Amino acid sequence: MGPVAAKGLLVVAALGGLGVGLYALLVRGSLTVDVGIGRRVRRLGPLTWHIAAPRELVFEVISAPYLRRAPRALASKLRVLERGENMVLAEHFTHVGPVVTTTLETIRFEPPDRVHFRLVRGPVPYVAEEFHLRETPEGTEFVYSGELGTDFWGLGRGWGALVARRWEATVCDSLTAIKAEAERRAAHRTSRLSRSVETA
Repeated sequence: MGPVAAKGLLVVAALGGLGVGLYALLVRGSLTVDVGIGRRVRRLGPLTWHIAAPRELVFEVISAPYLRRAPRALASKLRVLERGENMVLAEHFTHVGPVVTTTLETIRFEPPDRVHFRLVRGPVPYVAEEFHLRETPEGTEFVYSGELGTDFWGLGRGWGALVARRWEATVCDSLTAIKAEAERRAAHRTSRLSRSVETA
């Protein structure tokens, strides 16, 4: 192999290593490419859950880890950096294979029916989401919706599709846990009320 070919292989290897490094930074949320060129926005959701619990209780389950002290069980998933009256700045940690993706988001609460999320730093330049809680005769209808944006036209659209799939799967996992906890608390309240009526 001649010196020119060897140099060419070194350049290709260096570019390949750079590409792998940039990809790892994007996946971890350590590098956000936000240039506004070729911006494409896609929908997230809407996804709907029916929860057998009062709306105020569901809202409490969602907001408590942010507005109060987060339980130790959530330490590997959530860290609140700044806390205001109805808004927080928080990091969310998501395992994507062997990599942990970190997103920095603002979360704004409008009790008792809406929670707004806005991405500050993460694997894509733009995400805005909303939880909307509606009272129903059976309890609460929980609707998730949002938007995810990427730059660089088709290349960004492909990356956005990958991120959106994982993003929605993570939301589904979180909301499954919210539903289970809200229904557990609602059942406990009903049981306690029944016992108090029986002993009255």
